[in-house]
Amino acid sequence: MRLWRKTALLALAAIMIVVLAACGGNKDNKSEKATVKFSEVIRSIFYAPHYVAMSQGFFEEEGIALDLNTAQGSDKGAAALLAGTADISLVGPETAIYIHNQKSDKTLKIFYQMTMKDGSFLLSREPADDFKWSDLEGKTVIGWRPGSSPQMVLNSTLLKEGVKDVNVVTNIASPAIAGAFTSGQGDYIQLFEPVASNLIKEGKAYYAASMGEAFGAYPETSYVATSDFIKDHPELIQRFSNAVAKGAAWLQTASDDDIAEALAPFFEGTSKELIIQSIHRYKEQGTWTTDPVMTQEQFDTLQSVLVENGVLKAEDKVKDLNDVADMQYAKKIDVE
Repeated sequence: MRLWRKTALLALAAIMIVVLAACGGNKDNKSEKATVKFSEVIRSIFYAPHYVAMSQGFFEEEGIALDLNTAQGSDKGAAALLAGTADISLVGPETAIYIHNQKSDKTLKIFYQMTMKDGSFLLSREPADDFKWSDLEGKTVIGWRPGSSPQMVLNSTLLKEGVKDVNVVTNIASPAIAGAFTSGQGDYIQLFEPVASNLIKEGKAYYAASMGEAFGAYPETSYVATSDFIKDHPELIQRFSNAVAKGAAWLQTASDDDIAEALAPFFEGTSKELIIQSIHRYKEQGTWTTDPVMTQEQFDTLQSVLVENGVLKAEDKVKDLNDVADMQYAKKIDVE
C-alpha cells in the first residue's frame, strides 16, 4: 500500500510540473493578455492598417493590449525604445541603421515593413492645376525635420528633377507646420493625411503633387524593437505582426463606410468624407505593402537615399540587411 501511495504521489507531482510549465513557462502566453508600450511616429491615416488592427480587435484576438503614444518623430520613437519607455515603435527604418553604426550596447531591429511609398503631399498656397517641379524654384516650402523620411524624399525628388534655389524650412516642429503655413509662412507645404485634405477643404491650400508618386518605391515606415526585446518575446512579436497583417488585409476589402467608421475614433474632427478621400489617395499610390518582408533591394534603396542626403557615409552602409532586421516573423504571419 505504501509503495502504491508513493508511486501515485510521484506521478501526481510529475503531472503538476508539466501543467505548471505549460501555464507559466512562456511569458508570451497568448491566453494572458500582454500590454505592449507602443510608440507611433505621428498620427496619420498613412498608418491606417495599424488603427484598423486596433479598432477591429485584431490585437485583442492576439492577446495584446496597446499602450499607445505618439512620438512626433522617428528619432524620438527610437529614443523611446532605447530608454525602455516603448517596447515597439512605428518609425523610419533608417533609425536601426543609425543605432547599428553607433556600436552601442543596445541595437534596434526592423521586423515588419508597413509602407512602401512616402505618405506626404505637396500643397500650394495658390491653385496648382498644372504643377511642375520647376514651379518650386525661388519658393519656400514648409517641410519636415532634417534627416526625416519626408524631408529626404523631398530633397531627393528635387535633385532628380534638377530643381534648384528652393528654400525648404526644416526647423518647425511637425505638429506646428500646418499652423505655420495657414498663418502665412511659405509658398508650399508638405503634409500627411488627413491634415492635407483638411487644409484643402478649408480653402487654405491646394493640391500640387503626391510625394509618393513622384519619388516611387521607398520603405518609409517599419515596426522596430530592440534586439533584446525581440529575443525575449518572440511569440509576442509574432502575434503583433499577425494583428497588423490582419488590419492590412481587412483594409483592402472593407467598404468605404466601414473603413471610415473604423478610423474615426483616431481622427476626431475629421469628416467621414475626408477619411475616405485620404484612404483612396493612399491606396491609389500603392502605399501599403502586401508583403511586410523588407528585401535587400528595398534596403539598398533606403541606404542610397540616406547617402544622397548626407546622413550616411557611403563607407558606413550596412551590407547585410540581417544586421538591422529580423524578418522571420513577417515571413510566418498567420491571419487566420
